[in-house]
Amino acid sequence: MTNVVANDCAEDNSPSEINNSRLSINKPYICVRNKHIVLHPTECSHLSKECFDFEKELEFCFTLNTKLAYSTAMKKYYQHLLIGFITITLSGCSFFQKEEVKADESWSVERIYSEAKAALDIADYSKAITYYEQLEARFPFGDYAQQALLESAYAHYKSDDPETAIATIDRFMRVYPLNPNIDYAIYLRGLVNFNRDVGLMEKYIPRDESQRDPGAAEDALRDFNTLIKRFPNSRYAEDTAQRIVYLRNRLAQHEVNVANYYMRRGSYLAAANRAKYVIENYDRTPMMPDALMVMAKAYKIMGMTDLSADALRVLQLNYPGHDGVAKVAQTKNVE
Repeated sequence: MTNVVANDCAEDNSPSEINNSRLSINKPYICVRNKHIVLHPTECSHLSKECFDFEKELEFCFTLNTKLAYSTAMKKYYQHLLIGFITITLSGCSFFQKEEVKADESWSVERIYSEAKAALDIADYSKAITYYEQLEARFPFGDYAQQALLESAYAHYKSDDPETAIATIDRFMRVYPLNPNIDYAIYLRGLVNFNRDVGLMEKYIPRDESQRDPGAAEDALRDFNTLIKRFPNSRYAEDTAQRIVYLRNRLAQHEVNVANYYMRRGSYLAAANRAKYVIENYDRTPMMPDALMVMAKAYKIMGMTDLSADALRVLQLNYPGHDGVAKVAQTKNVE
């Protein structure tokens, strides 16, 4: 688009002095029909009243040129920004490069372990893991090697690397089954699985825990149960018992959620089996009455009146005020 010649627009006449009804052919005007080029009226072949609104046209010219100038400036700004980013990325790699972590050849096992523990205490897990690995490589036997392996598993856990953490714990328990800290290894394994499926969003945004994949929770429950059975007097037993209660409640709710989903889909046998699994494996959890209600409704719909009556009787005896009793009574048999 050809820009308007600003100097041609500077007339002595103000816009109010321009006669829109009868045009003078002796003065230049702006023609909006010819790409906004300033023309003499005799050069405009489609003269009309709209062609000579000088005030509107001048305002349009200013707005158009301002937008073009702004667009050009923004393009140059982003170009410089991109060039600067690439320059920093390429030339600044050496600046941001991590310091090489390597134990001196003259260091003793105590010195290497001390450096690793110091890095672990300040949450420099990458540095700690490197020192622990070097300690194991140089001094593969002894108490320091065993402790280094266990603490490296914790460092991997805190580094959000659950797979490596569990693999390290399994190796520790396999190689050093008589280590006095074996209870901590089992507890740590449970902790890793307990937080395994917790992503960045879940840490800051509330979410229904029962909607998450139960696989890691089942592994954590298994680890915690093992710890309670093998080491009931462990220093970690109290915290483990609380986590077991939480996990059982969460898994029971998950099973009931799945059972209700099957009910909505019309898979009544699958729903009854899910509810039965809750009753058999997660007794004394808050989801017990809901599981009994699902069983009673599913069996009643399938025409299994005896099984439905048994589930309803247990529900009435143990949870007389539960609204599931009325819901089962309203359920009709589907033949």
